[in-house]
Amino acid sequence: MISDLVNKSVLNDYNYRFMKFTSTTRYKLLFACLIIVTLAANRLSAQSVYQPYSYSFYQKFSADLYSTQTRIHSSLKPYLVDSLLRHTYDSLMNVGINTANKSYGYRKLFSEHLIDIQHPGYTLYGDVLPDVQIGRDFSGSKNTWLTTLGYQVGGTIGSKFSFYGSGYNNRSAFPDYLTNYINTSGVVPGQTRVTNRGSSITNWSYYTFLLSYTPVKYVNFTIGQDKTFIGDGYRSMLLSDYASPYPFAKITFNLGNVRYMAMYARFEDPNAPKIPNSSDNRIKWGYFNYLDWNVSKRVSLGMFNSIMSVDADDQGHKRGFDFTYANPFIFLRPLEATNGSPDKAGIGFTGKWKVIDKTILYGQFSLTEFQAKDFFSSNGSVRNKYAYQLGIRGADLFKVKSLNYLLEYNTAKPYTYTETRGVGNYSQYDEPLAHPMGANFREWLGIMNYSVGRFDLQGQLNYAYYGLDINGLDYGKDIFKSYLNAAKQFGNYTGQGLRTDFYYAQGKVAYLLNPKYNLRLELGGTYRNEKNALFNNKTSMITVGLRSSFRNIYSDF
Repeated sequence: MISDLVNKSVLNDYNYRFMKFTSTTRYKLLFACLIIVTLAANRLSAQSVYQPYSYSFYQKFSADLYSTQTRIHSSLKPYLVDSLLRHTYDSLMNVGINTANKSYGYRKLFSEHLIDIQHPGYTLYGDVLPDVQIGRDFSGSKNTWLTTLGYQVGGTIGSKFSFYGSGYNNRSAFPDYLTNYINTSGVVPGQTRVTNRGSSITNWSYYTFLLSYTPVKYVNFTIGQDKTFIGDGYRSMLLSDYASPYPFAKITFNLGNVRYMAMYARFEDPNAPKIPNSSDNRIKWGYFNYLDWNVSKRVSLGMFNSIMSVDADDQGHKRGFDFTYANPFIFLRPLEATNGSPDKAGIGFTGKWKVIDKTILYGQFSLTEFQAKDFFSSNGSVRNKYAYQLGIRGADLFKVKSLNYLLEYNTAKPYTYTETRGVGNYSQYDEPLAHPMGANFREWLGIMNYSVGRFDLQGQLNYAYYGLDINGLDYGKDIFKSYLNAAKQFGNYTGQGLRTDFYYAQGKVAYLLNPKYNLRLELGGTYRNEKNALFNNKTSMITVGLRSSFRNIYSDF
């Protein structure tokens, strides 16, 4: 197990001394530490701006993030945009705008929030978010469409509090592969549960909110319902924004070249076996630590730790939130090992190297179970569960401003992210918390973006292969199955099972109408092919729409 990597004697001594205190005393000590950190720091002069995460928008920060002249913490998202990125952020929010002598209606449509109040003591903005799209799936000979009416509201109170909320009511006819996914899982990818599972027309609602408090420039407290993304790539093998939003509480410390996050989250599994005499979804708790260290202007290293803990066992014996893991000042895996608990534990590492100005090599490694004798013998043990990522990305390619690119490789061994009980796996609402393909896959992808004036262009190519389950045997791709029922204990390899090849290509051209809420006219084309010895599913489609918001909507899996 992972605990083999840890010096148990030191950890046990530390935890013994800490756990001797009563629960009340322990948390008085932790609260006192927070007060000391708060009082020791300098006060903020201005409130940072919360920016919802989407890859397409965030890649526009690449020239600043990956300059050899900066030490910006780039791997923990969403950002609270501060002075280091504020100039670029303001230029993006005012791209191509000239409001001189323009009417009120013109400004509201093309340059301003619908509601925009700027007051010395507070700010408030609000927008209506339309997302209307029509398309044609030529392979499936069907029309596709999306009708969404949403909103966003945000603002600040003084220089320390900020808030944000968004909501969307949606109705859509998807291409066949997405319809099959939704009817199987009951969830729209990366959104939330549907209200009419099994129908050809999909209805769902999607909401996020957060409250942020930054008492001093070194500490931020955030609570809400949203997502967190860790990494510098398009995918994350540690914690991604693919799954549905979830309630969370987060503490972030910024001490110069070190950023440290502790987050506690509540997840649901609607498809796990129900507790006797209950129809409620099964609940589990997630505890996360992430430390990002900018070693120099060129090199950054990070360490990640996670625990997934089931709220109640299969008979309904409730455990609830485990306050043992609520200590924000130490990593979680030592506590989990000391307690001898059955929780799902994982550790991970991130790295970033600016090889030249505005160009980085980056990577991740995720380890969810480790047994040295099997790992180093390369015997394909079912208990060797790890995943990793390697990539290169950059900005201003060929010295062309705003021409950005990314090339990335991702892979996960069979049974990675699984647990002895399906409900204890690494997921939220029947979707993986890491890569959307689950495990037992290899993936190569490339993305190129170019922005000029109000035009945004993006092209993407993916190739992957993975092994699907066959003949009733579990070959390790489905993270919702217990690995105790694996097809074999040894001799496992990536791609085992029903070898399936995946091809994906997408191109988009958008004209930005209002940058404040990403209102744009968008034309897109998609080709997808998933094939193996039993089937060959193709999707070729074109879409056009009036779109808005900054949310990521994934369809490349």
